[in-house]
Amino acid sequence: MAQILPLKLPIREKPISVIMVSFMTGPALHEAIGSVMNDEDIFELILVDNGNTVAARQSIAKLVEKHDNIRILQGHGNIGFSKACNYGAQLARGEYFLFLNPDALISKGAARDLANCGKNLTSPWIVGGMLKDVNGQEQRGGRRGRLTPISAIVSFSPLHKLPFFKSIHRETDPLPKGPQNYATISGACLMMDRHSFESVGGFDENYFLHVEDIDLCKRAREAGGEIRFVPTATVMHYGSTSQVGRQKVEWEKLKGFTRYFWNYSPSFFGKILTIIAWPFMVLAIMGRAWVLVIRQAFRW
Repeated sequence: MAQILPLKLPIREKPISVIMVSFMTGPALHEAIGSVMNDEDIFELILVDNGNTVAARQSIAKLVEKHDNIRILQGHGNIGFSKACNYGAQLARGEYFLFLNPDALISKGAARDLANCGKNLTSPWIVGGMLKDVNGQEQRGGRRGRLTPISAIVSFSPLHKLPFFKSIHRETDPLPKGPQNYATISGACLMMDRHSFESVGGFDENYFLHVEDIDLCKRAREAGGEIRFVPTATVMHYGSTSQVGRQKVEWEKLKGFTRYFWNYSPSFFGKILTIIAWPFMVLAIMGRAWVLVIRQAFRW
């Protein structure tokens, strides 16, 4: 009698939902949407419109008509990045949540590379891709060390250029051949599965813009989870494309850092270090913002 072998059906991968928050993003948004739609591994795109021009919304609406796997969430105003990410995640149908900046062009296959790495990690896990600038060079922020008041003082001052001191930024380290542990990855391209995201409570909505990714990574680590940087998951990230004043953006970043240090420095000594680090952060963050504004004004 002939042996009857069991039918082998293809294994269905868990679906990936991309959540993208846009606020006055500009032309880069169309490129970012296009890169997502070009990847068959991505199940759906949820675009949370925190505020775009009428013309931009009209062009986005025309683009959406061509795809049945894009959903736009509008009418809520600028509720901040963290709250908008949580809003998008609540309505996502996938098992993997990929938070992607609206000026980030994800390479084909990168989303699945992130998911394949994450599914083997201890929950609550977070994985992030390698951010590249328009010249193909690794961008700052994709892989970082632990943020503390001391590491902030070193990173926001010339101390990181001296021997025995090291910045929290790791983009100058040798590029690993495969996924590698890092304390922090960037929210410009950040993936979690549904269980991991819900177990840590999502993004802290008290952060309006910036530092929410650092906070999320810290909470995941403290809950026993793993953080990985995946060098093969590449993303071209324009950066700073929102048509809003740089000083406003950097002010929100400064507020985020201040909140983070104050919250996670419960001891008296920690509070003192936060106070000491604050002037360095003001000079580094707001000083850089004003220098860039002046340079742009005078075309330096």
